[in-house]
Amino acid sequence: MDVSTFVWLATALGVVGLIFFDFFAHVRTPHAPTFRESVKWSIFYIALALIFGVVVGMVWGWGSGTEYFAGYVTEKSLSVDNLFVFLIIMTKFAVPREFQQKVLLVGVAIALVLRTIFILAGAAAIEQFSWVFYLFGAFLVYTAIKLARESHDPDEPADEKAGDGAAVRLLKRFVPTTDEYHGDRLTTKINGKRFLTPMLLVMVAIGSTDILFALDSIPAIYGLTTEPYIVFTANAFALLGLRQLYFLIGGLLERLVYLSQGLSIILGFIGIKLVLHALHVNELPFINGGEHVEWAPEIPIWLSLTVILGTLAVATVASLIKTRRDERALNSELTSEQTS
Repeated sequence: MDVSTFVWLATALGVVGLIFFDFFAHVRTPHAPTFRESVKWSIFYIALALIFGVVVGMVWGWGSGTEYFAGYVTEKSLSVDNLFVFLIIMTKFAVPREFQQKVLLVGVAIALVLRTIFILAGAAAIEQFSWVFYLFGAFLVYTAIKLARESHDPDEPADEKAGDGAAVRLLKRFVPTTDEYHGDRLTTKINGKRFLTPMLLVMVAIGSTDILFALDSIPAIYGLTTEPYIVFTANAFALLGLRQLYFLIGGLLERLVYLSQGLSIILGFIGIKLVLHALHVNELPFINGGEHVEWAPEIPIWLSLTVILGTLAVATVASLIKTRRDERALNSELTSEQTS
């Protein structure tokens, strides 16, 4: 896949342009978005991502197009899991609902910059050292096991330390901060002294927290494609619609009780795919004498996309069935108590 410098620059400008459009069209005037507004713009960004995938397929071939779609679906599903943490951070900082759009948009901008650095670093590492695939694969399998043990049960207490990341603690230590919001301003003057408001702190918290998410998502998508342009655009389109998705499925998040298990299967599958690919291109002297392991199968991208979509569908349906059964059981108990 040959991507010219002009295409890279045009794509980067397009992404920046969409962020500025989001700010001036929706975020500049603080307001809590309605459900209809969230649905409309969520559909817009998903449609834009799908159209871009079709363009990739038509210009660079449908092999690259399928890689993009697999990467986009993976990054989008992982971003849904990120929303649980964002919800906890928003709650901890008590961000007024009308200001949450601005927090998320700035957080997305910070995340895009950080992820771009990770993507370029990952591409450089893969270019020079094929054994990096072993590290990526092992890390994803470890993350899958860890994620499978997590729960998004709304009845469980939230992590009290969520939002108190290293970046936020560093700011609080060296820069004066206030616990009170002053509209959507990032700084304010109190008795002639400049203070940082919680608006700035929560933006830093969400943006820096995405570094942890990137440690999972970047290796995961490199397990589906080694083309940096596809990795970048799949991440960009997944993040661009994150603000609308937050408000759209905010009430649905607590119903996706099996999301972590579904994502763990996806990450585990991609981790194994990466290890198999590493064996196929092996150059480590202590594995097969430094020769490629010919018997190691290469999992085709169509199978990866099928596994990803199938797993997400099963996890979503199973989650909704379980929460509906739990609600019926609870209603039956309440009815029995009222009649007794």
